[in-house]
Order: sequence, then structure tokens, then C-alpha cells
Amino acid sequence: QVQLVESGGGLVQAGGSLRLSCAASGRTFSRYVMGWFRQAPGKEREFVIAINLSGSSTYYADSVQGRFTISRDNAKNTVYLQMNSLKPEDTAVYYCAARYGYDSRRTGPDEYDYWGQGTQVTVSS
Repeated sequence: QVQLVESGGGLVQAGGSLRLSCAASGRTFSRYVMGWFRQAPGKEREFVIAINLSGSSTYYADSVQGRFTISRDNAKNTVYLQMNSLKPEDTAVYYCAARYGYDSRRTGPDEYDYWGQGTQVTVSS
């Protein structure tokens, strides 16, 4: 079992930055690909970005290329999402997710095993 707790959401103006954190419980954090998804009102949950077990490789959606980065600290059981140049269309609930395995290119929500409760990010224009 892995429990995930996100933090760091909030309200920011367009062009601003936020950093989300996701703290994981358990001793096997380094065995999980970590990803971030988001869900806007009335829309399906969508993949944002993911990172492999060691943190050496990331995979991201085209919509966040060049603006969002993901990193992880396996010693602290934590994954981070740095969001820069935020746009109003980035407004959503952001979810941290864990997937047991090696492939960080899986983008379907049903391919992830554990989820956090979500944190709201609102970008004003």
C-alpha cells in the first residue's frame, strides 16, 4: 500500500509559478513511477507528467512542455511538480499518482495504482 498526500496548490496569476509536493508513505517509493494528473470541471482526468524510478527520465504532455518539470527525492519519499508560466487553462485539481513498474510513459489514469486526494490549482487571468 502507498498513501499519497499532495500539497502546495493555491491561487496564482497567469504567468506565475507554483510548486506542488506529493509525500508518499511506505518503504517502496523508489519502485514506483510517479505521475501527476489534473482534472478540470466537466473534463476527464488527464495526464500531465511522469518520472521514472531513479528520476533520470521524465515524460510529459505537450500542453506543459517547457513549463512544467517533475522531480523526485527517493530519500524523502517525495515527488515535486514545478509549474512555471501558468495559464488560466492550467486551472484544475492536480493529483499525484503512483504506478508500480518501470515505464514512465503510461498516460492512462487506469494504469496507475495509487492516488492522492488532489490539490486545487487556480490560475487567474
